[in-house]
Amino acid sequence: MSVTAPQVPMDLSGDPRRQRRERRVRSLFFVAAALSIIISAAIVLSLAGEAWGFVTAVDPASYFENGWLPRRGRYSILTIVWHTLMVSGIAMVVATPLGLGAAIYLSEYARRNVRRFLKPTLEILAGVPSVVLGFFALNFITPNVIQPLYAADRSNLLAAGIGVGILIVPLVASVSEDAMRAVPRALREASYGLGAKKWHTSLRVVFPAAISGIVAALILALSRAIGETMVVALAAGTSGILTWLPDSSGLTMTGAMADLAIGSDQVTSATAVQVNPFQSLFFVGLMLFVITLVLNVLSERVVRRYRQKY
Repeated sequence: MSVTAPQVPMDLSGDPRRQRRERRVRSLFFVAAALSIIISAAIVLSLAGEAWGFVTAVDPASYFENGWLPRRGRYSILTIVWHTLMVSGIAMVVATPLGLGAAIYLSEYARRNVRRFLKPTLEILAGVPSVVLGFFALNFITPNVIQPLYAADRSNLLAAGIGVGILIVPLVASVSEDAMRAVPRALREASYGLGAKKWHTSLRVVFPAAISGIVAALILALSRAIGETMVVALAAGTSGILTWLPDSSGLTMTGAMADLAIGSDQVTSATAVQVNPFQSLFFVGLMLFVITLVLNVLSERVVRRYRQKY
């Protein structure tokens, strides 16, 4: 009776040289990921240190006074936050219908050749420098659109909001259109099979199915509007006085940082300043970082909560 020799397991690990290359590539990717985390942490720490010095040196009651004039010792957080929300709200009013309308057309109505031409053309708008849109808002929107309707300052928050809205239209349209095109074709065919018209299918079937991506696009656009600098710095003006109406000049959070950093904030030598005004830059920057982080986390949670898997 013959004894069968035990079989040696086949080595499936592959070429040792390929394994070494894979380890090097994995290490490279790990270093890149770790470096991004380290840089983000360093930014937060550098902002937090100076921001804490500002918080401990300024009376919290002054945050709600009328006027953001750091070189005069006036730090009204309410002023710049309200102006930022006003500009961002106007921008979303402009960008939401235009962006979603463009997304629905490109996803549901445009022929392939038309879409192949229109979508890159729309995305070119995202590559226009924001400083160009700032001059456009200052020299065209204000004198030709706003001032013929009612009296407004040459630099005003309404023009800045419209300019920022035009800036974020491609973001809303592109992300929303991608979300709508990801909806399975079978849902559209089922709707057509039940006798629904194209507009009914687009608004009652495709749009709700892509709602997670659409909401995420709007939140990302809002985050982009809050963080925009050049358009508001040029079109909104440099007035640090609180205004409740968008037809007047005003400072947003990013505009206030730009004005103080380049030294264009209004200066007076008659008032003693007890706080280093440049510390307010770090405080406002930390506020913007926190707001952006919260919006991004909210966007991620919305996608996970309402995403539908097919």
